[in-house]
Amino acid sequence: MHTQGKAAEPGPKRIGIAADHGGFELKQHLIAKLREGEHSVVDFGDQQSQPEDDYPDFVIPLALAVARGEVDRGVAICGSGVGACVAANKVDGARACLIHETFSAHQGVEDDDLNIICMGGQVVGYAAAWELLQAFLAARYRGVERHRRRLAKVARLETSAPRDIL
Repeated sequence: MHTQGKAAEPGPKRIGIAADHGGFELKQHLIAKLREGEHSVVDFGDQQSQPEDDYPDFVIPLALAVARGEVDRGVAICGSGVGACVAANKVDGARACLIHETFSAHQGVEDDDLNIICMGGQVVGYAAAWELLQAFLAARYRGVERHRRRLAKVARLETSAPRDIL
């Protein structure tokens, strides 16, 4: 069952990150940038670029850790970001979105309690990815009533058929 996240505290966070071969290089770059920013980083893999690896093997453990509160936020990367996003959203309590522009990076957290940012290692450059990640990490869930109401409807999908929600 979805539990709405608490507002993120300013300052360093415990960040989980995962990538397959399509996002491996970007993951390594972001890990270095996060550590420079004094964030604690948990690397869910892959630990080396392996062309035959599968993003769910890394993204699902990341999403589980985010949903359990073992890390504050998550970063999931594959070649396009799409597969990582689909996989992460299968985990109850994970709210992941493919992000390629700054507005959605912060608005997704502020309004939709986004807790995992997904990016494409083959479509987002290093500088843009770092800018997106900074916006995502700096944002705080606002908990406005209309957003809580909408998230509650979405959360009910985890235990009910869509026709029973609306």
